[in-house]
Amino acid sequence: MYNETITYYSKTPPNKWVLEDADVSFWEENRTCWDDLKVYIKIENDIIKKWSFEGDTAIITTACASVFGESIIWLKLSEIFEFWYSYIQELVGMPISDRRRQASVLGLLTTRNALHEYLKDGKKDTFDDVLNI
Repeated sequence: MYNETITYYSKTPPNKWVLEDADVSFWEENRTCWDDLKVYIKIENDIIKKWSFEGDTAIITTACASVFGESIIWLKLSEIFEFWYSYIQELVGMPISDRRRQASVLGLLTTRNALHEYLKDGKKDTFDDVLNI
């Protein structure tokens, strides 16, 4: 059902821990499946230096959040707002079923909303924004 990437990252997520010196943290939930996720981000000169997460998450949420978090280290904050579900699908190497699609983008959504808070831009993204519906 899942490929090697999802299996590996769901069982051994390398960035599932609390980043104590984070510049911003943000909590989000997926009311469809009741996963909840909190991200922690360390930022220097508008570049993501560290990213971690914690939460009560299912296999697909854990794997997708973890692989996503690894992929954004050293990216500019503005680049994160250019990512949608298709980026997550590319990272994990397979399409996610319609039923689990929101779970797959929870890490992306939470990160984008953390960055909105950090930037104090008054915005808040929804699942529709990251699913690009």
